[in-house]
Parts: sequence; structure tokens; C-alpha cells
Amino acid sequence: MKKLSHWIVFALAAVIPVAASAHKMFLVPSTTVLSDPTDAWITVDAAISNDLFNFNHHAMDLANLVVTGPDGKPVAAENRHQGKWRSSFDLHLLQAGTYRIAVTSEGLFASYVDAKGEKKRWRGSADKLGEIPADAKDLVISQAQGSVNTYVTVGKPSDGALKPSGHGLELAPVTAPNDLFAGEAAKFRFLVDGKPIKDLKVTVIAGGTRYRDKQDEITATTDADGQFSVTWPAPGMYWLNASLDGQKATEPKASTRRLSYTATLEVLPQ
Repeated sequence: MKKLSHWIVFALAAVIPVAASAHKMFLVPSTTVLSDPTDAWITVDAAISNDLFNFNHHAMDLANLVVTGPDGKPVAAENRHQGKWRSSFDLHLLQAGTYRIAVTSEGLFASYVDAKGEKKRWRGSADKLGEIPADAKDLVISQAQGSVNTYVTVGKPSDGALKPSGHGLELAPVTAPNDLFAGEAAKFRFLVDGKPIKDLKVTVIAGGTRYRDKQDEITATTDADGQFSVTWPAPGMYWLNASLDGQKATEPKASTRRLSYTATLEVLPQ
């Protein structure tokens, strides 16, 4: 049931506006910039929460955790733990450069009418589609893909871990994701299946929402090259999110695809 609940959150993130969705998924590293690659360690917390970046709803499942090192190769997470309100893990960062830390999700959702005329819903992976009755009527299958991300750099930033896979909704940083400073503009590019996406709405929210009456969203829209710009109003941790519905499915039996991307970014003082 834990994995199912996270599936639901990923799917809703792709179709529900940020302001209307109370629960947000996030990864929060203990630090995002380190200077010494000889023995660098960080701890990362992972949660689904009502407030950024407090832990008050549910721990995030780490089954689909992927850490990519500066050389583009996987990095093992150590000391994994899942508690009631948050999950956590440690990373030993032995290479200089930028790391991408991500929890991904991909699967299918279906609605249909069974032989008794009752409306049913199903969710799972493509290899489980056989669970849907062969005599199901009004069958509609949709595909959902999402990722929750953060970035950490040891020493000088690099782009080996940031290269797009060409799969789903991805952020291709123009400004290094660990080179962000209050009062300065940062540029990013969004891609769908490796191609720039135009007119995608991007939402950015500073942490500490528990202590504010309003979300104080910053919004931007991508241009023809998929690019957008954010000028950071103050130092701190920020939650960035974009979602897209109605995309062509990559699963043959699905009629549509929902995509979402979320990242935690740290903005430093000047």
C-alpha cells in the first residue's frame, strides 16, 4: 500500500495545480555544496508533506531512488531508513563534480466498467495489465511518469549527471543547479522526451510555508526553446515543480500520458 500511495501522489502532481494540492514530495540534502572531495558525506531526507520542508504527512518510498555521479555512473546510497514521517539515506561523495539525486515513478492507471456494470479503477505496471478483466467495457488507460530531484556539487560544478535521458519531463540546467544566488537570475530548460517544451508553466515556492499565510509562488513559462528564468528573492531552499497532461503515451495500450518533475534547489546568499 505504501508504494500505491506514492503512485497516487505522483499522478496527482501531474494534473492538479500546485496551489490546490496540499501534499508535496521533496528531497532535502543536508548541504548542496561541498569543497573537499576526499571524504565528503551528506544525508538526504525524503518526504511527502503539507509544508515545505517540514515532515508531517508521510515518508517517501526509496525503492526507485537513483543517484548519478559526476561521471554519469550510479552511486550507492548508504544507511537507508524509512520512518513514519520521513525516509533518509547517506551518500559518500568520492568524486568532484555535480550529483543528481532522484526518486522516479512510472506506471499505468485505468478506469473501466465490469461485467456487473460497476465502475472500477486499477493502477499498476504494464506487465500487470492482465489483471483487468478481458470483458471490461469503456476501458481507458493512462500513463504517468514523474521524478523528484535534488542536486549536490563537490568542488567545481559538472554536467555529466545532468545529461537528459530523452525520457519523460526533464530539467536541463543552463545555470548550474548548485550555483544559485539570491538576487541573481538563473536559467533552466525543460524537455519532453528530449525535445524543448514551449508554454510549460513552472512553479517555484520557497521553503517555510508553515510560517506563511500564502504560498508566495513564483511562476514562469517556458519559451520556444524550453527555457525559463527565475530571479531568487532571498537565500534558502526552494521547491520547483512543473507538470504536463495530454502527452502521447509511450505505452502502446495507454491513450494519454501525464508527466511531472519536482526539484529542491538551494539558493545561497551573495
